Amino acid sequence: MAATLVLAGCTASPPAADPPPTGRVVPAGGLRLVAFDSCDEALRQLRTAAKAAVGPWGFGPGDIRQFGAERATAIGGAAKDAASASTPDFSGTNVHEAGVDEPDLVKTDGKRIVTVSRGVLSVVDPASRRVTGRLALDPTAERFSGGEASLLLHGDRALVLLSAGRTVAGPVPNGRTVPGTTTQARLVLLDLAGPPRVVGEYRIDGLLVDARQSGATARVVIRSAPRLGFPYPSGRRTDAQRIAANRAVIDKATLDDWLPRYEIRDSVRTVGTGRVGCDRVSRPAGFSGASMVTVLSFDLGASALGAGDPVTVAADGDTVYSNGARLYVANDHRWRMWRGGPSAARDISTEIYQFDTAAGTPRFVAAGSVPGWLIDQYALSEWDGHLRVATTTGDTWGRGTASQSGVYVLRADGATLKRVGAVTGLGKGERIFAVRFVGGTGYVVTFRQTDPLYGVDLRDPAAPRVTGELKINGYSSYLHPAGDGRLIGVGQDATDRGRVTGTQVSLFDVADPARPARIAQHHVAGGWSEAENDPHAFLYWPPERLVVIPVTRPGVVSDRADGVKDTPSGGVLALRIGDKGFTVAGAVDHPGALTDGGEWTPIRRSLMIDGVLWTVSDAGLKATALSGMTTLAWVPLT
Repeated sequence: MAATLVLAGCTASPPAADPPPTGRVVPAGGLRLVAFDSCDEALRQLRTAAKAAVGPWGFGPGDIRQFGAERATAIGGAAKDAASASTPDFSGTNVHEAGVDEPDLVKTDGKRIVTVSRGVLSVVDPASRRVTGRLALDPTAERFSGGEASLLLHGDRALVLLSAGRTVAGPVPNGRTVPGTTTQARLVLLDLAGPPRVVGEYRIDGLLVDARQSGATARVVIRSAPRLGFPYPSGRRTDAQRIAANRAVIDKATLDDWLPRYEIRDSVRTVGTGRVGCDRVSRPAGFSGASMVTVLSFDLGASALGAGDPVTVAADGDTVYSNGARLYVANDHRWRMWRGGPSAARDISTEIYQFDTAAGTPRFVAAGSVPGWLIDQYALSEWDGHLRVATTTGDTWGRGTASQSGVYVLRADGATLKRVGAVTGLGKGERIFAVRFVGGTGYVVTFRQTDPLYGVDLRDPAAPRVTGELKINGYSSYLHPAGDGRLIGVGQDATDRGRVTGTQVSLFDVADPARPARIAQHHVAGGWSEAENDPHAFLYWPPERLVVIPVTRPGVVSDRADGVKDTPSGGVLALRIGDKGFTVAGAVDHPGALTDGGEWTPIRRSLMIDGVLWTVSDAGLKATALSGMTTLAWVPLT
């Protein structure tokens, strides 16, 4: 199948849209990276770029300490196609590209289940159905401080990725400073051959953007910002005066304030510290901004984590995509300064950096840009040496109809990702909700009121073309190929006027790209699924043609007669794909509260191991037999 299906639509009441994209304009097409001539030249250019980007509140609207305010999303959000399970006996994490793993809150190799929840790593034996190991990774951390942990697994090693805070000086009125915190990424390498134990730890200034793993090698992407203490913005000053004061701070900044610092620990103490060298930093020609993106590399089979062999670009980075041989980092200017207002949305572009990660240290290959903004990593896909990118341009947050979407095809030409083809004008007045590329075929969902399903043939990279269209209500926000010309969609159903009505699972027949059709639908009234936002929550098990997703229904608002409020339901729904559509295989629920906190803990993940469905929540794991959906065991984690 070699056509791109673009699922587009138009519903009036989808989930709240993101803030309007604004920021600096980068010409679409070529974008060249160059090295700094010297450390002095690096400091001069970093100061110049930061002074152009700084505003009265620093590098973000109203955010004083976190310069380069990050989007609050779970790490990862990826999936792969129906044939992606590593063995027929167990399911792996649902990932974008087969053979390229992504961090998630639970992993399995079929012999054990490893999960991390609220700073505690637990190991469960699926044969005996009991906890065989537990390790508190940060006993002093607050349980609900945010920054969800995730992990990667390789043999008897696990790499846990967490956020940590470090005390720094922050501004207060009258020029004084008080202790504040800056974000650090914390990577903990564990040995699981016996009871879980720490082998080593690595900390670096910045936000963990994402990570990818091929074999024993993990590539970790960090975004960092300069450590600058801007004056507290007094109400008696004008914006121009505040900007001038902030620029004065930048003029006094040293290179140490920009370059990411890191710390290496063994199981008990610090064994080394350092910073990324200015000789490891590249920059886009004509760049402006203050952030840095660093790609780290770690061997999960080594005796220690080491220094990470950092490679840094003076740029923003928000989205990571990798097919193993190459890794791409793209930015998202919607989350930068909003000083341009909605009108800047017409000219926003996405910058993309390509690295060779086939072996050893990542090597920068090429960079480029395309008009518009990405929804997530699924808007990127490499095939036959070409990178396909799906974006939305224009203002989708107002009442106008100026927005549209397109698919752009890029290919490396020297140090530049050059555009070789494009198809635009998709979903006018709408924005993209989901994207999926499979071989020469891509799938794009746009939405505002109804949902046209476009077919776009990408077999000729220089001449993509629309081949078909189908209009349906609602939308899919995650798409999953199921083989035999079938595509599964998870999203929201909607009325003819675009009001969403609850989770829907759709089955599309896309064998003929000129005549796409929806052949089955299952609706959960008032429901919402984490799989709509995080593909790691989606499970498709081909041997049983089984779809499993978590589904949440709203709780009862009014109090019950006994004075206790009903909590929302948070179980999983299992659907089997048959010749005539979906049949309900069953549902699984967990106990509704943690024993020590009483809070609601919905099911978040599902796994298949030796014919048993395992469901995972913060409270514990449940083993369920597929035959009759009967409970085999409940394994509490608290």
